[in-house]
Amino acid sequence: MSEQVLDNAQQLAPGEARCPNEPSTQDIIAKDRVTAPDWVRSESYRFLGDEDIPKGRYIDPEYAKKEYEKLWTRTWQFACREEHIPEVGDYYVYDLGRRSFIVTRVAENEVKAYYNSCLHRGTKLRPSGTEGCASEFTCPFHGWTWNLDGSLQKATCHWDFPHVEAEKFNLPEARVELLAGFVFINMDHDALPLEEYFGPEFMSHINSWGLENRYIHCHVAKRIPANWKLNMEAFMEAYHVIETHPQVAVSNADANSQYDFYGDHVDRFISPLGVISPHLRGQYTEQDILDQFTVGDSSVLAGADRKLAEGETARQRMADMLRDMFEKGTKADLSGVSDSELLDCFSYTIFPNTFMFPGISLPMVYRFRPDPEDHRKSFYEVFFMRPVPKDGERPEPAECVWLEDHQSFTEAEGMDPGFGNILDQDTENLLAQQQGLEATAKDGLTLGNYQEIRVRHFEQTIDKYMAD
Repeated sequence: MSEQVLDNAQQLAPGEARCPNEPSTQDIIAKDRVTAPDWVRSESYRFLGDEDIPKGRYIDPEYAKKEYEKLWTRTWQFACREEHIPEVGDYYVYDLGRRSFIVTRVAENEVKAYYNSCLHRGTKLRPSGTEGCASEFTCPFHGWTWNLDGSLQKATCHWDFPHVEAEKFNLPEARVELLAGFVFINMDHDALPLEEYFGPEFMSHINSWGLENRYIHCHVAKRIPANWKLNMEAFMEAYHVIETHPQVAVSNADANSQYDFYGDHVDRFISPLGVISPHLRGQYTEQDILDQFTVGDSSVLAGADRKLAEGETARQRMADMLRDMFEKGTKADLSGVSDSELLDCFSYTIFPNTFMFPGISLPMVYRFRPDPEDHRKSFYEVFFMRPVPKDGERPEPAECVWLEDHQSFTEAEGMDPGFGNILDQDTENLLAQQQGLEATAKDGLTLGNYQEIRVRHFEQTIDKYMAD
């Protein structure tokens, strides 16, 4: 860092510094041919302090136990998509730590989530990781049976249980709310309704995306050797791109990225693509930026005209190519979709454990869950979502591909190899980070005021739940 840059940064109020002499995300988007909607062009940041984040929350098993009691039991979590349970009787088992839930459609417009445990002697009614269709839920141990609506249908040898009152033996439920095709559950019956939990700003965003009109075409999961919070925080900033993903830095404006947060439970970044990293300014031409660009079905892009006209930018040509590619691939009309939505990376953290990427080029959902056997490990899932074809029926959601610990994301069926390599790069850092935090003499993590604000915002929300 030059002395001049350091002096300039120190003259600004905390949190005001931005990448010197570079356009902002909004400056970049403002030059696009197809104008971005309001939710893209909004900003919502403020300085949240610069104290270190204590390392104990990542390495202390007692802290992990308290998280289960104070955080996971009181927050809204994405359990499944409605497409997993489209018909009455369809169910999907969602596990969180040692807790397990049967999420099932009990009527056309009603979904319930039952604690996955027999009220006789506690046996799981449905195995973890399963889904299917049922007209009733029968315990495989002694045959006690519950109707789809959760009422007790049969207690085997009921004559031996005169003390069991059927009306008091309904399956206990978690709360359920549906939003944009997602099924959310919450164990706390006194928690805020989902819309209040998210807040009006985010609700205006998600209602603009049409995620209910997408389907899961690839679902990949893997156990990662790091605490669930480290796993999540690896994806909360673009600060790591230049070192971790040098192959994409040529067309990723990493240090120009925009960071926002909305209330306690939602934050985001917008990372512009088709624009060179400020770290590489002057080393590549606009033609170089376009030449190295690939996404999704590279064979389609390979057939596109990649010769830029005089004065044409790589970003605009990328947006045009993506519009053409996705219109052909999805048979959907994208003429009204902005260049930014087609091209840029939009990442929203949905507290506590979900990321939504509503853009067209990176239409994904991430979900992170702690490993109940080891607080230093966690589960990472990637759901790739595509628009439902306008001229056809909704495809069945892809089954989950569970990778072994040693496997690369590139080995998963349906995974784009280039993106699989990026996920490998992201997760390969995490074992070293987990081990480093256990080895360090330093008491905590030091964060940037702007580029790592999502990490601070996330941890401050955790503090609020852990303190109550």
